[in-house]
Amino acid sequence: MDYTEAARSAADKLLSYSKDQTGWKLCKRAGEVAVYWRPSSEFTGNLYKGEGIVMGKPEHVWECLKPEPGGLRVKWDNNVDDFQLIETVTDDVSVCRTITPSAAMGIIAPRDFVDVVLVKRYEDGSITSNATNVEHPSCSPQRHFVRGFNHPCGCFCVPVSGEPMKTKVLSFFQTDLSGYLPKSVVESFFPYSMTQFYSNLTKAVRTLDV
Repeated sequence: MDYTEAARSAADKLLSYSKDQTGWKLCKRAGEVAVYWRPSSEFTGNLYKGEGIVMGKPEHVWECLKPEPGGLRVKWDNNVDDFQLIETVTDDVSVCRTITPSAAMGIIAPRDFVDVVLVKRYEDGSITSNATNVEHPSCSPQRHFVRGFNHPCGCFCVPVSGEPMKTKVLSFFQTDLSGYLPKSVVESFFPYSMTQFYSNLTKAVRTLDV
């Protein structure tokens, strides 16, 4: 499998999601954080978009979001139990396994996801993580975890013009959780977990020793 091509394709789709303002419907707002959804073109579920301002320089916010084993993300993100490097493809492309805990009062069992991840920087100073599901010969489905599938998803840390201590964070999720979950559970879980994501990210950035 051409992991680099899959990662670049995911990045192109995420960039298009960030620019396309059509079809989004507000599903949850918490303070300055807004979560929107629209039907996914990748699978039968929804594509979710989160928007929020985080107090901190883009580089500092990125330090908390960076997809790397032993990184800060596992410490503050309640939806990530572990992040494992499976293969380094290039300097900016890797195959990773993410383990998530049970959620929704145990209705959603622990999951694992295998994705190719591309870290990409844009000319405007934005730093992004771009991921999509892949198969890898050394990471077949495992007992005790339901194998889920991330369709193109990721985060953008975008500089705010004239506000060097602020970062606009865009997040995109379109995840097939698999298993036999009621649609109502899935559709209530993502908006709630995304607003919590921003709240916990904000707290994590505040604690950075920078």
